[in-house]
Amino acid sequence: MTQLRQQMIDAMRQRGFSVRTHQSYLAAIVDLSRYYQRSPARLSVDELQGYFKYLALERELSGATCRLYLNAVRFLYLQVLKRPSFDVPLVIPKRAQRIPDLLTREEVGRILRACPNLKHRTLLQTCYGCGLRVSEVVQLRVRHVDGERQLLRIEQGKGAKDRLVIVTPGLLKKLRHYWSSYRPFDWLFPSGHDPSTHLGIGSAQRAFSRAKAQSGVEKVGGIHSLRHAYATHQLESGLPVHQLQRLLGHDSLQSTMRYVHWVPTVQRGNTGYTDLISGLEVRHD
Repeated sequence: MTQLRQQMIDAMRQRGFSVRTHQSYLAAIVDLSRYYQRSPARLSVDELQGYFKYLALERELSGATCRLYLNAVRFLYLQVLKRPSFDVPLVIPKRAQRIPDLLTREEVGRILRACPNLKHRTLLQTCYGCGLRVSEVVQLRVRHVDGERQLLRIEQGKGAKDRLVIVTPGLLKKLRHYWSSYRPFDWLFPSGHDPSTHLGIGSAQRAFSRAKAQSGVEKVGGIHSLRHAYATHQLESGLPVHQLQRLLGHDSLQSTMRYVHWVPTVQRGNTGYTDLISGLEVRHD
């Protein structure tokens, strides 16, 4: 399926899909092709329905994962194979509606204090202090930090959008200390093996997992839980939801509103932005 693969890559590049979407969609189509041992272009509707039954019942994949596979298959048939009439009933499990294990401020502080590596700790502080996705924090460049205006520029975040987020004085102090110690030139968090590239997503995730294990925090969740913590803690301090939407880079207000439902104690009336870093007393310096 080399030619079909290239056609799919070209179609995704033309639409500006992210690298992670490229990888996820291609992996889903390769899996489908391997299951039937032939090109997806030659599969029938019944075979596609059988494949999704296999994903749900035999592999027991979650609703979210099955939906990712479904989106990849729809993209292939509609945008690459140009089958405008492709609208078959592919049954997948419903997306589970769960409230994640939300970290408290005290738990975030324990995790950060348990990270002895200054570069990794500063990365985690930036992730929490600005509510960034891991893919966004590892791709920060030194020039993205505007200390005078106290802003951080996120280039080509999810959905291929740029945005500006607030860097509080507490976080800015941490970033300046980190820069004076490491002197990164281009990437703010360069790879330890090759400074010309940024730290990998896997490395950032492992740094968080090690710190969480060392801290004794047992709540379920990876580094993305720092973004959830940022959102819920800002709402608890009274930040209006529409401002949080802009800072998180959400297209839809509904995506941000889930945090309001998760935090029934959201304050009303305060329009301030809280410095989440300054009060954590993380001392390794």
